[in-house]
Formats: sequence, C-alpha cells, structure tokens
Amino acid sequence: MRSVKEISDLTGISVRTLHYYDEIGLLKPTEKSGAGYRLYDDKALETLQQILFFREFDIPLKEIKAVMDNPVLKRNQILQMQRNMLIAKKERMERLISSIDDILKGENKMDFAVFSKTEMEEMFQTMFEHMPANMRNLAVKEFGSIEEWKKHYMEALSSEEMQKGYAKVVEWYGGKENFLSAANNPVSKEVAESYNKRVEVVLQKLSAKKECDTASFEVKEVVGEYGFVMKQLSQIKSEKGLMLAQAQYYRNEKIKPIIDEKYGEGASEFFVKAIEAFYENK
Repeated sequence: MRSVKEISDLTGISVRTLHYYDEIGLLKPTEKSGAGYRLYDDKALETLQQILFFREFDIPLKEIKAVMDNPVLKRNQILQMQRNMLIAKKERMERLISSIDDILKGENKMDFAVFSKTEMEEMFQTMFEHMPANMRNLAVKEFGSIEEWKKHYMEALSSEEMQKGYAKVVEWYGGKENFLSAANNPVSKEVAESYNKRVEVVLQKLSAKKECDTASFEVKEVVGEYGFVMKQLSQIKSEKGLMLAQAQYYRNEKIKPIIDEKYGEGASEFFVKAIEAFYENK
C-alpha cells in the first residue's frame, strides 16, 4: 500500500488533486488507515494511470468517470481505446511535421488525396458486389451502365471535398489500411442484421431515459453501450467521430420527425444531447 503522498511523489499529481479525485468518486483509495489516511494499492495506481492518459487529451473528468465506470468497457478495451487515441495523436503530429518539412523545402502542394485510383476501384467493386440486387439494378438503370456508374463514383470520390471527408472517416478507423480492410471485408448480412437489432434495443433503452439528465450515469451507460455496438459493427478503432456524426444525423430536420414518431416526442433531440454529452470535449 502507498500513501497519498507517495502516490503524489510517484506520479507528479498533487495531493490536493488526488483528494479531489476521491471526492468526486473518480479514484477512491483502496482503504484508509486507522488514522484515516488514504492508502492505494497497485490496482488503484493503474486506474490513476488510465485517468492520466485520458487527461492527456483534455477529456473532462466527468466523461472520464463515465468511461471508467461503464460496465460494458473492460480494462483491456479502455487500454486499447487509449492506445488508439495516442497513435492517432502521434500520426497527426507526424503529418504536421511532414507538412512543415514540405513548406521548408518549398514543396507545399496542398494534396488532399486519401485514396489512390486503384484503391477507389477496389472500393467500388466491393460496394457493387455487396449491394442488395434491387439497389444495384436501380443504380445501373439511373447511370445507364455499370461503366458510367463507376466513372461517376470515381469522379465524385476524387473530389477534394470527398477526400477531406474520407480523411476524417479514415481517422476513425485508426488509419487507411484499417479502413480499406473493413471496406473490402464487410460483415455478412446476417451479422449486420444482428447488430442492427442490438442498436434498436439500445435506442429503445435510451428513449426510455428521456426524462433523465444526459449527464447522469444511467444515460451515459446506455450511450456507452450504443457506441460499443456501433464500433463493433463498423469495425472502427474509435467510435467517437462516428457517434458525433450520428448525433448530427438525428439533428437533421428531415430525420427528426421520423425518430420522434418511432421513439416518442423529443427523442431525436434527446439522442443528440446524450451522445454529445458523452463524447464531446468541453
């Protein structure tokens, strides 16, 4: 067992901060001595390390607590999440350094391309092969032929706007290779249907919490489960970007009435607030 002073000396975290973490329930001491002093074991020290990883990204303490307390997320899942966040941060830093090097060399070309022509062709082929037959036939009818459809797809995907959009999606997957692997190896129809049923159950649970504060544990627990299911379905490294995009989907004026009709008046706005409260840095 280590005293709060020893933990402070070991980690560089002030005694006052450790006391505050105890007060808000983020890091409770393992036990207290007969004299009432806080004592911490190795497991508590590991928990503190996980908290400090999240703080490295300026994530609010209440959101860290929601993640740490979420029974859906196990120890290794939290560590993997933090590892992916650190890798993404490292890759962003490397891209920035590379851009600065290019500018110093006078080679700043502002190239927004994410995928090569070959990669885009493979993406089209995978989409074509896995698309339901009725949708595929409608697309072919609209464009006149598969070749014209492919040409349109390639031109649209090659645009700067689309490449920028895909750059964000690639980041969710933890890199282009991971994205292409998921895109070229989609889950089966049966698996997708199974996940969609799980999503429906989660949304029903979330809609039942409409009268609760979005900052409450019971709401965050359901949102955490929602994010976990979406992460598994989409085969992404971190679901934060996807979930925030999903919140924007619920905010869409054409979608709101559909969601409200299915899950009850005000459900769409509640879903937005609940997801943003869980994932957005404030």
